[in-house]
Amino acid sequence: MSKPQHLADVLWRALSDRPDGSLCVAFSGGPDSTALLHALAQLREARVRQLRAIHIDHGLHADSAHWAEQTRRFCSVLEVECTVLCVQVDPVSGEGLEAAARHARYAALANALQTGEWLLLGHHREDQAETVLLKLLRGAGPEGLGGMRETRPLGAGQLWRPLLATSRAVLRSYVEQHHLPVIDDPSNADNRLSRNYLRNDVLPRLTQHWPHATDSILHSAAHCRAADDALRAQWLTELERLRDPVTDSLDATAWLALPSAMRDPLLDHWLHARGLSAPTVTQRREIERQSREARAERLPCIHWPGTDLHLWKGRLWARAPRLPVPESWQVSWHGELLPLPGGGSLAWSGPPLAAPLTVRLRRGGERLRPAGDRHTRELRDLFQQAVMPPWQREVCPLIYAGDTLIAVADRWRSEQGDALFREAGGEPRWRPAD
Repeated sequence: MSKPQHLADVLWRALSDRPDGSLCVAFSGGPDSTALLHALAQLREARVRQLRAIHIDHGLHADSAHWAEQTRRFCSVLEVECTVLCVQVDPVSGEGLEAAARHARYAALANALQTGEWLLLGHHREDQAETVLLKLLRGAGPEGLGGMRETRPLGAGQLWRPLLATSRAVLRSYVEQHHLPVIDDPSNADNRLSRNYLRNDVLPRLTQHWPHATDSILHSAAHCRAADDALRAQWLTELERLRDPVTDSLDATAWLALPSAMRDPLLDHWLHARGLSAPTVTQRREIERQSREARAERLPCIHWPGTDLHLWKGRLWARAPRLPVPESWQVSWHGELLPLPGGGSLAWSGPPLAAPLTVRLRRGGERLRPAGDRHTRELRDLFQQAVMPPWQREVCPLIYAGDTLIAVADRWRSEQGDALFREAGGEPRWRPAD
């Protein structure tokens, strides 16, 4: 029979293993993070490392502001600095409320971390088992089935889960022993949310029939993590071979030729490095199908919440989706820095324009005779000859003098545009979003 765990001892050993860097607790006010923060506040080893807390107010419940104030009061009693950050969660983003809230939360935490700071989370062994089961049901490979990593980079610091080997019972016992106030978020009882359903219904049934189910799940997760770490060195080498450092695109044919055990984590790593989300199993299969059946005249785009993946010129290109741009969009431009719909900007290198020009996007049928060229050309032909990515063509700024097209960003200009720019003493400068 294993020796009972004491939370203070667990944290003291954890701090001893990672002695450098200030400490910040992601403090929801629930039982787990409350136990974590309170126990750390009792340790001199944590106090001397500028222990502080951050509470995220998601604004999803009518009592969220009250909960934020409760976390401030709790931290005040502990004499621990508490920062409350309010985030906006998009419930109709297409990724689901759980995922949208998680992305908003981690983005805020990443921005708030100081250089070299450790962000401690109260995730425990049952949380890890839930995560592994969720990943299994979503068709994850060794990386996902390895569960949550104990540490990983986040913002300017590091995320740290020091309690992954500690049971929920240890944390709840600590809360009861010290009579700590905790926040009861009613959403935790909503079994329409996937993790809640596993926690409240599925795992209790599993452990009733298989008492050691959690141990077995975590044992398998450790094997998957070891396998993933062994594969990681190989697919990181392949990533350098497949990736163009200038465009940050991937060789689609070479990627497709990799074994799936390397292909999937490589793709996920590349996407995450660009701040984008990973695809589902169904979306992965569609990417593979499109890569196999690629034709020069087709420009397929596979979309999922948070990501657009294009297949163009035999390569994979990833970017965040753009909001639709009204066809009638146009502005009067005096040479100021102009943010463009869908990202990017247009700037002017000279003094302010004496007479404003008009900037708008493509509406179809535009033609231009470039200075020094004997022929008037369709913009479509100019874009193709310049090998401009299709997603940039949609948002390439067109510059007009009155009703006359005189320039296409900083790429082509007419004789009239050339003369106007020379007289104005400047040049347009287009910076695409990607």
